Amino acid sequence: MSESSSRRTPAQLKAQRRWQVAIALALLLLIIAMAMLVRNWHAPPAAPQVNHSYAEALEQAHDGKPGAARVLYQQFTRTDLSDIRRAGLLAELVNYPSTQAVKILRGDLKRPAPLVQQAAIETVTAMLPEDQRSTLIGPLLDDADDQVRFSAVRALLPLSPDELGLYYGALQEAAQQYEQALTAQPPSAQRQLALSRLYLNNATPQKAIEALEMAARLEPDNLETGLALVQLLDGQGQADRSRQLLAQWLAKQPQSSLAQHALGQWLLRHKQNEYALLPLTRAIELEPDNTGYRYDLAVALHDLDQLEAAQRQLEDILQREPADRRARILLIRYWTEAGQLQKVQVLLAELEQLNADDPALQQGL
Repeated sequence: MSESSSRRTPAQLKAQRRWQVAIALALLLLIIAMAMLVRNWHAPPAAPQVNHSYAEALEQAHDGKPGAARVLYQQFTRTDLSDIRRAGLLAELVNYPSTQAVKILRGDLKRPAPLVQQAAIETVTAMLPEDQRSTLIGPLLDDADDQVRFSAVRALLPLSPDELGLYYGALQEAAQQYEQALTAQPPSAQRQLALSRLYLNNATPQKAIEALEMAARLEPDNLETGLALVQLLDGQGQADRSRQLLAQWLAKQPQSSLAQHALGQWLLRHKQNEYALLPLTRAIELEPDNTGYRYDLAVALHDLDQLEAAQRQLEDILQREPADRRARILLIRYWTEAGQLQKVQVLLAELEQLNADDPALQQGL
């Protein structure tokens, strides 16, 4: 022991030990802090806080409650959602368009989950105008999954070559693959319906008619394919045959709302708007909750200058489904035509509460 150490008092030695312990603890804390800093530097950012459960967000979006868009968008930041739940959210997203919604759709179209991708395709088709669909859905024409690829074909078939742009060639190739897949399976009414649409795209309407005629032989009571043949024949200038076939379906299923609605649409195509009102109204009586039927009746009434009656149909839709953006936008236009600006402001305020980023608000509708 050195002479200087031997001269220190017990109090001095105790103080020295305290300082040594304090310095050691400080160094330990510094090392821990540095380790945490390095770990956080490489860690992914924390997920945004989600303030509502999946069920709450879904209900708020479906019922058109204030703030619906915000809570719906929040749900898409979750990483623990099953594919079927994410698909459910995408179905509600239709009524909440925005740049954020398009960003969500763009991501889900690329998600390696066929159920989610197909749901995203349906949402894009329902939400966006024709000239904006191909840029989002077009890349899926090369998807490895057949169901996703063929869903993309069905979504893009109605588009014109100009709307398809660079994806025109890819659509034709994928449509050919889809046709081969359909013809390789045993015939069914639904497959024949799909084939008829492909044949129309290939400008072979007679083959399309023959496909639907086969569907009728396979499933004589299949109203969907039967009415598809009615519409196809009408579009090909065979109005008499189309009318006769439609009359047969109405005689067979007079209480079918779908058949009554088809009759109303047939009369509208033939400029018999006043006569169309009766079957369109009858379709609603048979199926009161079908808002699509009410929307079509509203448009028909408006075309006959029955503006108040058209507005009532749209108001009924919003009472049943407050989130129905399509009906709300049309009602805003009709109220604007009527000069009812106070009612327009109410509808716009409600729309802003639902989705402050709605393009209609940005465009000053």
